[in-house]
This record gives sequence, structure tokens and C-alpha cells, in this order.
Amino acid sequence: MSAQETDHIAACAEIVYKGDPARFRAAMAAPLGLREKLLVLYAFNVEVARAPWVTAEAMIAEMRLQWWHDALGEIAAGGAVRRHEVVTPLSECLTPAQALALQSFVEARRWDIYPDAFADEAALWTHLGNTTGALMRAALGLAGTETTPKLDEGLKAVALAGWLTAVPALVGQNRHPLPDTSEAAIRALAKEGLAKLRTARKAPLPKQARRALLAGWQSEPLLKLAIKEPARVLNGTLELAPFRAQIRLARLALTNRW
Repeated sequence: MSAQETDHIAACAEIVYKGDPARFRAAMAAPLGLREKLLVLYAFNVEVARAPWVTAEAMIAEMRLQWWHDALGEIAAGGAVRRHEVVTPLSECLTPAQALALQSFVEARRWDIYPDAFADEAALWTHLGNTTGALMRAALGLAGTETTPKLDEGLKAVALAGWLTAVPALVGQNRHPLPDTSEAAIRALAKEGLAKLRTARKAPLPKQARRALLAGWQSEPLLKLAIKEPARVLNGTLELAPFRAQIRLARLALTNRW
């Protein structure tokens, strides 16, 4: 690896460390070659997820997301790619097909710009699959594994767990993250997510692929907590104790589970 490539990886690692510490810890549990790719992918996620929130002007937010959409288009085209601390190493990690798939991920982030509510739970599940679900499919691709329909449903469940932790912050930004905010509806949604996750985990996966999915390490206990105490979703206390979370990540990494 050249000095420039090392610098790019270091820059991406710093972005993830500061902007997404949970995924940073998960990436660090992966083998070196995969770890570097995941750090680049997760840095891309931090930058794209941040884009709609750095301005109150919808047009500017749209332009920021379009910049990332266009960068992925350059990677997919296989020609010259703009020089950037994340885009440059991303172009070295993704295949053209993977870059095109991530364009849909960027498009889905437009939801963050506008205060539109989801029509129903089906619309929410679709959004989860197009955002965090798509990010995890990309991580699987970096590990050399294709997704399956059942696995896709499990990735949506991972996305749901993270989404539920963000509900109060989204509400505070005048967004409508849940089609129904009653405790009964939240409990039912979390139960559905837990069932999806457990079904997906029964599918055999190569070790490298399981390491790529470690970013979902907190999903099961978070969903269980939401089922037991759905009020935590609304009051912002849906979280694991740091020590418990770290122990869980270490155990999953040690046993090659996700």
C-alpha cells in the first residue's frame, strides 16, 4: 500500500471514529484487508448521512447529496474519479455494480431533508432497507458475499434497531420517524424486527461475511429492550450500557457470529 493510500485509510478511520463510533468498533474487529474497506465504506456513510443536516436549505442539502450521487456515478463509469479523501479510496473498493447500488442509498437519504411522514409501516421498512440495509449489503459485497431475500429482511431489522434509538432526535428535527408512535405499535414493530433478525441469522455465511455484518452487534438486545419497554424509544433511553455493549461485540467476534 502506498503512502497516499495509507493516508486515505487513516482519514476515513478518523471520520468513522468521530462520527460513528459503534461502526468503528465493529470494523476494527474485522480482518485487516476487510477492515480497511469497511472503514472507507463507513466513512462514506458518515459523510452522506451528514449531508442533509448541515444546512436548513433544502436545495443546498439536495446539492450535497447529488455530489455524492455523481461521485458514485464516476466510480461506476470506470473513468476519472474526483479526488477526495473518501471518494478516492472508495473508488478502489467498489465494483461498478456496487457503486450503482449505493446511488440508491444516497437517493434514500433525501428523506432526511423533508418533514414527510411514512404512509405506513411498509414504507418505513422500505426506507430501512434502502438506507442502513443497503449499507450492510455493500459491506457484504466487500466481503465477497451476495445477499439473499431472508438476509435482506434481517438487515432491515438491524436498521430498525438503530432507527429506534434515533427517534427522539428525529422528532426534535421536525421529522416523523414512525407511522404510529403508540407503545403497542412500537412493541409490535420491534417484535417483527426481532423475528426477521433471528430468521436471517439461521442462514449459513462465510466467516468474512459475518465479520462484515458485525456493525449490527447491538441490534438484538436493543430490539428486545424496545419490546420490553417501548417507552424508551420515545424518551431517548433505548441504549445498552457501554460495558455490556463491548462485551457483546467481543463475544460475537470471538464466536464468529453477527
